[in-house]
Amino acid sequence: MRQVHEELTTLRMHYQFGIDEVQTKVNILRQEFELIHEYSPIEHVRTRLKSTESLVDKALRTGGDMTIAAIRERVMDIAGIRITCSFISDVYWIADMLSQQPDLEVLTIKDYIASPKPNGYRSLHLIVQVPVYLSEHTELVPVELQLRTIAMDFWASTEHKLSYKYRKNLPARLQAELDDAARVAADLDERMEGLRTEIRPRPASAS
Repeated sequence: MRQVHEELTTLRMHYQFGIDEVQTKVNILRQEFELIHEYSPIEHVRTRLKSTESLVDKALRTGGDMTIAAIRERVMDIAGIRITCSFISDVYWIADMLSQQPDLEVLTIKDYIASPKPNGYRSLHLIVQVPVYLSEHTELVPVELQLRTIAMDFWASTEHKLSYKYRKNLPARLQAELDDAARVAADLDERMEGLRTEIRPRPASAS
């Protein structure tokens, strides 16, 4: 058990370094926009590293071997960064900018904005892989990026808190309220997108 604990501690350290690497890239973009372009598409940035307990729980739920190599293979959201933007077009714009960086490889893309989840959840998810240069070797670390608008983030935060409180068994009336709120949030994003060009022309690479 001591060896397993040490291996998990090392694993989490590598993933924290992965977060640091990608967060640095995001912060550089954010500061460049704020200092030079007088407009930043990035409103907020938050990071998350799964705890050892949460990591073990997910590894058990997903089945398979409990070796470090096997856990790394199937648990892709150990490290996470959430980027919140004002507008939908800015979400795709930031994703494009990060995807074009030569030392950052995009492994998977899940577009829950174009195709929301059945519960109304919307966000753009990317799993990116970044090199972490250690003293004796280089680790390629996957990091999950969640890019969303302020409206999407507000809805997702509320849904998460309610699901946690009711242990994912929401009363029908609350589920109906969330469904309606998801539609309102989507409509708000569309209406705000129409105002985006009044603040700054739509980026050429935005979807």
